Amino acid sequence: MPELRSCGVLVFRGAAADREFLLMKHPARWDLPKGHVDPGETDIECALRELEEETGIPSTAIDLDPEFHFTQTYQVKTKRTGGEWRPKTLRIFLGRLTEDRPIVTTEHESYAWFPWRPPHAIQEQTIDPLLAAVAEYWGDV
Repeated sequence: MPELRSCGVLVFRGAAADREFLLMKHPARWDLPKGHVDPGETDIECALRELEEETGIPSTAIDLDPEFHFTQTYQVKTKRTGGEWRPKTLRIFLGRLTEDRPIVTTEHESYAWFPWRPPHAIQEQTIDPLLAAVAEYWGDV
C-alpha cells in the first residue's frame, strides 16, 4: 500500500498586528485546505492544488514562506487504509494571501478567518500543534 501523505497551506492575511488565518469547516471540526498527494506530485504542488480546489485561491495569490513547513505523522483508519491503522504524514506550508480573493467552498460546509491571538485551542490533533509551531517561528510565544 502506498505511503499516506497529505499536504496543505495555512493561509494568513493582514498585517502583523491584525493577522487572520483561514480554516475550513467540516461537520464536526475545523480543518485546513489540504489533501492527499497525487502520484508524481511534489508536496508543494499538492498543497497549492488542494488550496485552489477547496478555496478558489490560486497559487498566484499566495506567497509561500520558504523557511517554514510543519510536518506531523499520526495514525489513521479509513477506507483508504482498508480499515487498518496506518501512519499518515501531514505537511503544511505557511502562505500569505497577496490579493483579496473570494473564498469558494467546494468540499466544506463553510469557512472562517480566525484572528491570530496565540495560543489557540481549536483542534487538538493537527491545528493546535501547527499554530503553536507558527507562533514559535514568528516569536509570538
